[in-house]
Amino acid sequence: MLLFSEDQFRRMVKVEDVISAIRAIFARDFSQTVRMPVRSSMELNGAVLLLMPCYDSELNAAGVKIVSVSKKAGVHAVYELLSPTTGIPVARIEANYLTDLRTAATSAVATDLLARQDAQTLGIFGSGRQAAAHFAVLAHVRKFRRFLVCGSGRSDLKEFCGKMKSDHGIDVEPANAESCVRESDVICTCTTSPTPLFDGRWLRPGTHLNLVGAFQPETREVDDETVKRARVVVDTYEGALSEAGDLLIPMNKGMTDRDHVRADLHEIVSGKKPARTHGDDITLFKSVGCAIEDLVTSQLVYKRVEFD
Repeated sequence: MLLFSEDQFRRMVKVEDVISAIRAIFARDFSQTVRMPVRSSMELNGAVLLLMPCYDSELNAAGVKIVSVSKKAGVHAVYELLSPTTGIPVARIEANYLTDLRTAATSAVATDLLARQDAQTLGIFGSGRQAAAHFAVLAHVRKFRRFLVCGSGRSDLKEFCGKMKSDHGIDVEPANAESCVRESDVICTCTTSPTPLFDGRWLRPGTHLNLVGAFQPETREVDDETVKRARVVVDTYEGALSEAGDLLIPMNKGMTDRDHVRADLHEIVSGKKPARTHGDDITLFKSVGCAIEDLVTSQLVYKRVEFD
């Protein structure tokens, strides 16, 4: 069995390849070839355990991601790539960066289709790994000229901004929540906040949002107003309608309904449904993460080793 450390995986994978792989998997209708149960979760003693299995007969690939989330240790992920014929592991990957990268790459695919072509300012809520990945990866699909970050108030934004400069050559400016929302063309929420981060009335017409932080029905990063004003697209219907509190909470209040979700990512990547229809549309992509993203990303590195 092959073993990949976090550093090995980071060195071997290219951002552009992951974006292309994510785009390709969502372009095809994988409903007939992919077995992908909705993520299962279990409460432990101070942590949450998440299991994300996936098998794709067209790729002839299978795997499962094991994720633990706790206040003490944060998020830790391991990916087991399996033989689809025996179920025996063929590779084990330390998967924190894999998760960050595939999530940001999926946001990048959605942003490329939903954000205005003239988007110039990227604003991100959060200053952790996902925020860093989104700053680095979304710059591959839009030529942003300005980068804003809004932290929790507890985080050291000076250190975060310095790291973005040294690692990626990006000059990131700290901003408060209102400035970040009012001045950004693309907004990403990459936090663990269980409650809304900003007032949806602050959103400018034409803004695009990627919501990636909340993954439980009772938690959300945006308020009812934001969801009501937006054209909503999800990564998958099944996952979003069972886990996405950003959407489920206003639905349960009667503020929106199921029809407010206009499309899933496959439908807009494949052209079956329109993405942005007007320059002033506020578009919102809600991602809870799905296991096919992990599988295709892990396959990129495994195949590279296999054929070297």
